[in-house]
Amino acid sequence: MLVIADATLADGRRVDVRVDRARGTIDAVGEGLTGDEQLDAAGRLLLPGMVDAHVHFREPGFPHKETWTTGSRSAAAGGVTTVVDQPNTDPPTVTGAAFDEKAALAHASLVDWGVNGGVTPDWDPDGLLDRPLFALGEVFLADSTGDMGIDAGLFEDAVARAAEAGVPVTVHAEAAERFDESARGRDDVDAWSDYRTPEAEVVAVERAGAVAARQGVPLHVAHVSTPEGVDAAAAAGMTCEVTPHHLLLSRDDLDDLGTLGKMNPPLRDEARRAALFDRVVDGTVDLVATDHAPHTLAEKDASVWDAPSGVPGVETALPLLLEVARRGGLTYERVRDLTAATPAAVFDLPRKGRVEAGRDADLVLVEPDASRAIRGEDLHSKCGWTPFEGRRGVFPEWTMVRGRFVWREGAFGTAAGENVRG
Repeated sequence: MLVIADATLADGRRVDVRVDRARGTIDAVGEGLTGDEQLDAAGRLLLPGMVDAHVHFREPGFPHKETWTTGSRSAAAGGVTTVVDQPNTDPPTVTGAAFDEKAALAHASLVDWGVNGGVTPDWDPDGLLDRPLFALGEVFLADSTGDMGIDAGLFEDAVARAAEAGVPVTVHAEAAERFDESARGRDDVDAWSDYRTPEAEVVAVERAGAVAARQGVPLHVAHVSTPEGVDAAAAAGMTCEVTPHHLLLSRDDLDDLGTLGKMNPPLRDEARRAALFDRVVDGTVDLVATDHAPHTLAEKDASVWDAPSGVPGVETALPLLLEVARRGGLTYERVRDLTAATPAAVFDLPRKGRVEAGRDADLVLVEPDASRAIRGEDLHSKCGWTPFEGRRGVFPEWTMVRGRFVWREGAFGTAAGENVRG
């Protein structure tokens, strides 16, 4: 047994945490615990590992952008202990065979993982829904997610089939018919934000809410970028996530970022960003997920219409939120809930998300005052850059997955990741 002595939890309690490393679980949380190994936390902050419900690790199909090895290393170094990969790989994860191919690659992961299935006109629900899926992921109308886009009828059918199979559905909410085609005549980087309008998101969230009501099933809305979208999801009884880039960046940053700041949904104006942050603070937003979507710098060095959408973020999400907390913008309890406790609850992962006896020993130790500048060259994603260059973050001293150190003293452990769905 390993005892992590004198740790401070998010709620301020100073405790010992005993880890059963053979079982990979937390054996006890209390005072005066003993074991055959001891690690002195010296009052530093001990958090449950982040459950990032939205990453694109790019395999199979695009290993020049990211792999399960590089993506999971980036996750581990950022305090993420569980990731959920989205279906828009090559081949897309829309059949049982495609799931099996991705799952075989995912065994290279240092952290625990789940795989989302997707819906296209060619999807095979009979083959896909008998797999241990985390969710049907980024499913919605028109072409809002490229090849993953579907029409309204197929979306409703997919929700019904998923409900029968007990699989939750994650929605990418943008209605393409509400995009502003007049922006196509411009070549400035801000044109992307004008093109993919806030109204496109809100309308799509409302449509998803109507489907949820008709089907009587919960839906989860991915990467909501507007306060109006958050409010619409809450009004419909749906859960939602926001990304660190929508929370901390706005259109004001595009002059510096250029096409590195292009993503779907796009960055919004500063007033909407601030209002989105308020909804994170007050609890209207359920969780933070990264939408980690790496591309190479060469791919991003293109016009606003040709550059691919997406930014890396799995290594910087928790450090950025801890920096916000260090400065007083969030409590550590809220950071814990946004990154671990609530995503584990939303997606029914009873062994994840909290520092409690019986849970998986997915743990992150940080010195709350050890803030440092974020530099792309210091990060571990294969793409080698970050939209948060020069901003500050509080990074983990070590990260543990089911009792195994996967990041400690600047070195990685061996692949230990398992499918969270078994």
